Amino acid sequence: MAARIAVVEDEEALSILLRYNLESEGYVVDAIMRGDEADMRLKEEVPDLLILDWMLPGLSGVELCRRLRTRMETQDLPIIMLTARGEESERVRGLSVGADDYVVKPFSTPELMARVRAMLRRARPERISGRLSAGDIDLDRQSHRVHRSGREIRLGPTEFRLLEFLMQSPGRVFSREQLLDGVWGRDVYVDERTVDVHVGRLRKAINRGRERDPIRTVRGAGYALDETFLQSRPASKSSSVPA
Repeated sequence: MAARIAVVEDEEALSILLRYNLESEGYVVDAIMRGDEADMRLKEEVPDLLILDWMLPGLSGVELCRRLRTRMETQDLPIIMLTARGEESERVRGLSVGADDYVVKPFSTPELMARVRAMLRRARPERISGRLSAGDIDLDRQSHRVHRSGREIRLGPTEFRLLEFLMQSPGRVFSREQLLDGVWGRDVYVDERTVDVHVGRLRKAINRGRERDPIRTVRGAGYALDETFLQSRPASKSSSVPA
């Protein structure tokens, strides 16, 4: 069962962006525009994770977070707070009322998605799929093993994370900067051309002979896992996927 995430954000464009990215990773998203409405809806049904804006109409995100922590059914709800406030005192305030993580706008969407996965993995491990599949490629997150058409592919840790990142959003084109944020992290300084090197290593490892290359290069934009590759698994009894 997919994890359900509530997004409480009054900026419509940002709310749409977050919903699109979360749904592309398989989550069920409930978008809410007002703090007081979120307060009522969270009394009726508790999501697996809450992304909460600091400033909201009706009821501030800080006050909503404080209220949620006083209720038994939401006292352990994972909460990521979004805000344009970057001062240390404001971050401390957000965390002191019960937020588990704090992201300052503008932020890297791939990094936020990585934080969501990390938080769900800790709080709701049963809601995070341990395996990813695309065409004839299977990736096991627990064992850190990758197979293609049944044969094991040896990948270094960076190439594994890169493949995992691309497989989570088939068809989506990521710039080199987005890949650096999502795979290496914003706190690590790596030249953008390093991405090209690791993509080359990944391609060399996963492609053999005349096998189709699942990674698509988009000139001037970046890289993507080719969405048409998802249907490339050869039809056979061993590769059939139950409905």
